[in-house]
Amino acid sequence: MKDFTQFMEPVARVIESFGVFVIVISIIVATVVFLRGLRRGDRKDAYDRYRANLGRGILLGLELLVGADIIATVTAPLTWESVGLLGLIVLIRTFLSFSLETEIEGEWPWRRRRDPSADHHAR
Repeated sequence: MKDFTQFMEPVARVIESFGVFVIVISIIVATVVFLRGLRRGDRKDAYDRYRANLGRGILLGLELLVGADIIATVTAPLTWESVGLLGLIVLIRTFLSFSLETEIEGEWPWRRRRDPSADHHAR
């Protein structure tokens, strides 16, 4: 079990670092796309795309960070405190992810229209 823990701790750190990297790169890319849109003169569209692109990047980074937190907690000694802390972190990050996704899509998930052709292909 000790070998597993020694292997997984650095894996969790790598995933966590990658999550931060994804967020930083997403901010840079979204900003470049935003500035190009401003140069074209379409401020509203550029702003809307900027927010959506930032949200997508942050959302992906948050999902990676939640995964890293789960791995880090599994490798740590399980106590009520560590489990409670993981639950709180996952709850906060899930709420942020849900909020960002709702902001990007512009509607609540349960209000989204489903594509009828997707149901047909799933059968």
